[in-house]
Amino acid sequence: MVIDHPIFLESISFIRSHLGPNNLNYLEKKVLERLVHTSGDFSIQSLVDFSEGACQKGLQALKNGAPILTDTDMAAAAIKSMAENTTRNKVFAARMWHGKNNYTKLTKTAYGLSEGWKELSAINYGSKSPIVVIGSSPTALTYLIDILENSKDLPSLIIGMPVGFIGVEKSKNKLISTDLPRIVLNSTRGGAAMAAAAVNALLRETI
Repeated sequence: MVIDHPIFLESISFIRSHLGPNNLNYLEKKVLERLVHTSGDFSIQSLVDFSEGACQKGLQALKNGAPILTDTDMAAAAIKSMAENTTRNKVFAARMWHGKNNYTKLTKTAYGLSEGWKELSAINYGSKSPIVVIGSSPTALTYLIDILENSKDLPSLIIGMPVGFIGVEKSKNKLISTDLPRIVLNSTRGGAAMAAAAVNALLRETI
């Protein structure tokens, strides 16, 4: 069970009262509020991009017990506590599959995430298809999208928020150009904390 500290509740109330007008639905607003809270930056409102129904699909998948696959241990750690206190979804990081990499053209994270996706999606599909959370690695996001182009199994939701400069915006634009359910933080901004915050916002709504 999640018990919110009064300071957190006061912060969310402050954020809600200072956000600009928007056409976001209830779940999208909850995600936005958490992203602003995590970043301390109201300009996030103009950067976050939701595909239609993405939050609803992600929420339902969490309720159905979908696993959560992240690109870093940091993102996984930031999600595990909330998952344990809500729907107890299992959380996995790409590093679990790093050791099998014999494909030198890929980064360890891109390889690990893709192998993790293949393994988890093989046993969790349909309404329990994994949620993929990327807050650091644009190469992992790009390679995952390449794999999904020829796959009948698709993620319930992709959180695309890699941070940095090289390949970051390109990877996000590639995700936006697909029909995959996704939440993207445009620009070079992002990070493990931001990506985890988006998932945690949805996990809160499972209570």
